[in-house]
Amino acid sequence: MKKICLISLITLAVFVVAPQAGRAQGGAKQGPNVLRDADMEKDSLHNLEVARQYFKLRKAYKASLARCEEIIAGNPTFSKLDEVLLLAGQSSLRLSESKGRQSVKTAADKLRDDARDYLSMLVNNYPDSRFKDEALQELKPLGGPKPKESKP
Repeated sequence: MKKICLISLITLAVFVVAPQAGRAQGGAKQGPNVLRDADMEKDSLHNLEVARQYFKLRKAYKASLARCEEIIAGNPTFSKLDEVLLLAGQSSLRLSESKGRQSVKTAADKLRDDARDYLSMLVNNYPDSRFKDEALQELKPLGGPKPKESKP
């Protein structure tokens, strides 16, 4: 009887403790937990979709850039910030080349510098982004990405 109780106790321990030990290691594959406001995320996602439409369908680069800048300023933890930075950089670059349907009063040099800033932030801050190669292509004529700023 004692043997049966001991075997039962060991079996129970294996089934209770082993899954918990396995779960303890499961979090290693996940990225850092970033607290995101669901309403801000939804609003930023809407603004990104509108910015995409302005950029691709209407060639309204000024409006696209404005939407992207709104996301960057209002929601710096947005889950798709890498795409926003690419779109902002591309919009700014197209505006500097006087492309699109909207005119701007900002100097072309300033717009090119802004485009380089946005694209460099994407390359430096999101090295695993699926948009990195596209950003690097856009950066070639601008002198490549700016070096990542080191914190003192």
